[in-house]
Amino acid sequence: MGSSRVDFALCFLLSFVLSKGLSTPVASNEAWGYVEVRDGAHMFWWLYYADSASAQYQDLPLVMWLQGGPGGSGTGFGNFEEIGPLNRDLEPRKTSWVQAASVLFVDNPVGTGFSYTDRPDAYATNVATVASDMLVLLKNFFTEKPEFQSIPFYIFSESYGGKMAAAISLELTKAITNGTVKCNFSGVALGDSWISPVDSVMTWGPYLYTTSLLDDYGLAEVNKAAEAVKQAVEQQEFLKATDMWSVAENVVEQNTNGVNFYNILTQDSDEKLASSAGLDLITLQILRHIRPLQRQSLSDLMNGPIRKKLGIIPQNITWGGQADEVFTNMAGDFMKPVVDIVDQLLTAGVNVTVYNGQLDLIVDTLGQELWVKQLKWEGIPSFNKLRWTPLDDPASPHITGAFYKTYKNFAFYWILKAGHMIPSDQGPMALQMLKMITQQA
Repeated sequence: MGSSRVDFALCFLLSFVLSKGLSTPVASNEAWGYVEVRDGAHMFWWLYYADSASAQYQDLPLVMWLQGGPGGSGTGFGNFEEIGPLNRDLEPRKTSWVQAASVLFVDNPVGTGFSYTDRPDAYATNVATVASDMLVLLKNFFTEKPEFQSIPFYIFSESYGGKMAAAISLELTKAITNGTVKCNFSGVALGDSWISPVDSVMTWGPYLYTTSLLDDYGLAEVNKAAEAVKQAVEQQEFLKATDMWSVAENVVEQNTNGVNFYNILTQDSDEKLASSAGLDLITLQILRHIRPLQRQSLSDLMNGPIRKKLGIIPQNITWGGQADEVFTNMAGDFMKPVVDIVDQLLTAGVNVTVYNGQLDLIVDTLGQELWVKQLKWEGIPSFNKLRWTPLDDPASPHITGAFYKTYKNFAFYWILKAGHMIPSDQGPMALQMLKMITQQA
């Protein structure tokens, strides 16, 4: 339980980088390993120690990154497509979060990425199990790496990862109070997060209409499909709600000529749309929302040189090979809201940040604002009365890159010109936001 391998040798990474044809060596201290979080459930983690020219890793925070899906791999997509030290082509990323924090990627729920299960009944089916699994991993991690116990620890997330992050944060807060986990938990950041699914779905029509992507007929059809989702949620028929969500997405695609749910300024290919014909609703969602996170080039990288570099991946495990089962097993939990958990976190004094991309459709900002305004936390009336503050885009001085406002232990960032994957679309702004949330700017 918790076997790990640590790479502190610059020559090892240098040979790896140069073997891929790079001209610039990248030094990064790393560690990785598996934790058996339940019988037959093995979770993979990968840590990058902070690599800053001005500070030691002990003086910088630790950030855990949780990907969405469920079934999206943080060690793959989050690492090589968004915030890790190297991009998918193994070139240095100028906006890597590793320059401002140590970053811990975890493939969760079990079955995601390089994480795996030994049998079909070992998959998680709800966020409660996801949270309990992560608590086992974190307890193991902070025991194995006591140097991180006093370092400020933040959980950052994206999409469904935010729903998991909220549940994990609440259980972690309890575990710290009980003394079962030793760490300096300092906050959670929910990026384009699936906190209140029905609020997202109900605002798809208005958002698309105001951005000239729906006409009056399309608006009526999308709103009608969204109402069917809302009705299923209100009746607590959550598996049906997931199916209705898929139907609503079909209606959106048909009326927008295939808008991309992750960034409305791009469009899905006709080939992708055509390939969805005749699929059942769950399989269609896997095609739409899991497969893009494990595109072929990334899969080749992870199952090729990365697998060889790590050296501990079981022979019968393929990166991303169990992702479909992860999503399928979580389908009944998918549309359940966790707004109440965010309320509990705020009431407990946990620092909570919400951040959202302007061009995201699937978790549009309108929907995020709806559930935020309805929080029961005592500070929300004062938060709602605040005016936001503009932030310059670090890559374009004097050009607004975001707005934000904060009150006590709650903050909201509106990231401009970004879709669902904010660090991919607006890397410099995302890095600046990270520094602000972790009190480095």
